[in-house]
Amino acid sequence: MAEALLGLGGNLGDARDTLDRAVTRLCDGTEIRLTARSSDYATPPWGVEDQPPFVNLCIAVATTLAPLPLLERAQAVERGFGRDRARERRWGPRTVDIDILAYDELALATAELTLPHPRLFERAFVLVPLAEIVPERVIAGVRVRDALAQVNATGIERLPPR
Repeated sequence: MAEALLGLGGNLGDARDTLDRAVTRLCDGTEIRLTARSSDYATPPWGVEDQPPFVNLCIAVATTLAPLPLLERAQAVERGFGRDRARERRWGPRTVDIDILAYDELALATAELTLPHPRLFERAFVLVPLAEIVPERVIAGVRVRDALAQVNATGIERLPPR
C-alpha cells in the first residue's frame, strides 16, 4: 500500500459537515484507508479574497490505488457534492476541493496531476493541518514543519471538535 497525503477544503453550506462526509465517501476502508486526520481549520480565502472563509483539513491514507485512479476517486467525491470544475471560478467558492498533496516519494508531472502538489509549500491553509498529522514527513526534500515555518499563517484558526 502507498501512503498519500490529501488536503480538503470548502466554504459553501455547512463546510465541516460536507468535509466529514467527503472523507467518509473517499475512505472506503478497502482501496483507501484513513490513517490520520487533522483538526478542522478556519482559513482566510486564498487567490480570490472576496468570498467566505474556508474550512480546511488534511488526511493521510493508505491506498492500493495508483495516483491517477486516486485522483479520479477524489474528483468523483467532489462531483457527488455538486462541484463542477468546468463552471466554477478558479480559487472561488466551492462545496469541496480535494487535492493530492503527496503520494509516497513519487515525483510526477502529467497533464492531469503533478506530485507533489505544485503549490503545497506556498499554502499555509494546507501546511498548518498537514503539520498537525505529519510534521516530520519530508516532501521533495523539505520537512513539513520547516515548510510551515516559512509561510504566513495569520488568520488560520483551529476549530474546536464537534
